[in-house]
Amino acid sequence: MKPQRDENGNLPAYAWPGGYPIYYLCADNGVLCPQCANKESAVRDADEHPDYPDYDQWHIVAGEVNWEDASLTCDNCSQRIESAYAEQEGDAQ
Repeated sequence: MKPQRDENGNLPAYAWPGGYPIYYLCADNGVLCPQCANKESAVRDADEHPDYPDYDQWHIVAGEVNWEDASLTCDNCSQRIESAYAEQEGDAQ
């Protein structure tokens, strides 16, 4: 899905309806968590300027729901991206 910014210019962290967690895919196949997609000025610069240095690294081409990848991590901050249905080892109670 092509990501749509809200009225404040932010990309969503969760899909509506359903509340499923979203991650963002960059042109170079890198993965960004919603927090990095929203806070990194390079993302907005790449959106506005196709000649931006490292354009492919920061240009978001899609946003997708992380259905079952318990080990999906952000390429920028290295944090785990929440999944809708998979649990990470040790998360089960």
